[in-house]
Amino acid sequence: MTYRTDAPPPALRRMDATFDALALICRIVTGIALVVLTVIFGWLVFGRYVLNATPTWVEQVALLLVMTIAFLGAAVGVHDHTHLAVTFLRTSVPRGLRAVLVVVTDLMMAGFGALMLWYGAQLTAFKWGAMIPLLQWPEGLRSLPLTIGGGLILLFSAGHLIRRALGRDTRLDTIE
Repeated sequence: MTYRTDAPPPALRRMDATFDALALICRIVTGIALVVLTVIFGWLVFGRYVLNATPTWVEQVALLLVMTIAFLGAAVGVHDHTHLAVTFLRTSVPRGLRAVLVVVTDLMMAGFGALMLWYGAQLTAFKWGAMIPLLQWPEGLRSLPLTIGGGLILLFSAGHLIRRALGRDTRLDTIE
């Protein structure tokens, strides 16, 4: 497969711009969630050891924040090619086989994202009527990051496949 150096088609530029914007939103949300997580755990420690009154809601909010950080962060990792990956096999095989392994990997990631989206949406809908103890927020909020993260992993992986099909894949382990 040859890799083109001319300008990408407008549709591909729009797709990349949209995916970059989604990844930026995820980075902002996960960054805010990490700051809030740090602050509320500081409050937990202060309340427990200084005020002698433990704020019990902190642990429930922390679970929601950790889910948000984990699943949105994983989606950004797929977008940016920084997710946990073992590329030893891919980089040690001949170029033609490497191309096949890259496509297989992207297809598997897209399938995994689709499963996360599908089953996460079902779990979110199923649990939405129940309330999280101490917070009285819908229990479905716990699995909403799974659903959103899965959808984003599916989209970002599909984007990689589209770029690959158009000869515009710029990932180093696919073209070196």
